[in-house]
Amino acid sequence: MNPGTTFSRITPSRLPGIAVTVALHAAAVIALLSYAPARESLAELAPIMVSLLQPQKTEQPQELPKPKPVVKQPVRTESKPQPLLAISEPAPAPSAIVPPPPAPPQPVEPIAAKPQPAAVVIPPQFNADYLNNPAPQYPALSRRLGEEGRVILRVFVDERGLPARVEMRTSSGHDRLDGIALETVRQWKFVPARRGDQAISAWVLVPISFSLRS
Repeated sequence: MNPGTTFSRITPSRLPGIAVTVALHAAAVIALLSYAPARESLAELAPIMVSLLQPQKTEQPQELPKPKPVVKQPVRTESKPQPLLAISEPAPAPSAIVPPPPAPPQPVEPIAAKPQPAAVVIPPQFNADYLNNPAPQYPALSRRLGEEGRVILRVFVDERGLPARVEMRTSSGHDRLDGIALETVRQWKFVPARRGDQAISAWVLVPISFSLRS
């Protein structure tokens, strides 16, 4: 039987023929295998079984990140300033130097004269012995009534030593005693006040006491 024969359809009438053919082929094969030289030649002609080895999967290398492209900065070239051309101007002609006008003289302040010390004023005096000024008389009625007291008079003495004005400064508390004191002092004489060697007018206080025990 050829391998390329195509079995379109096997009919029952052909089966006995096919069986005979198969049996003949089997007998031939057994005869060949029983014969040693033929068996060895068949063993040599045995097909070689080859197993295909599947290639091992190789790990694909990991892709490294691509480096970022380096952007080159443009290099700035500083332009050097061009030197300026020095323009020489003509020197000015020398002019005549005019001296400044002299400063006006400063006013001289007058030197103040030192004040002279004021002369000491000596007040008028009324108790000098040579004046002979009488003491006031004690009123008789005031003695009987027991009136006592101290009178202070304010007297303005002129340059001649006379009492120009006599005023009551402090009363004794009794009109009779005050009245007799005023009348008596108006008759007195005084040593006038003096400023240095000059006689001047001035005020002076004159005390007069009235006491029954004296």
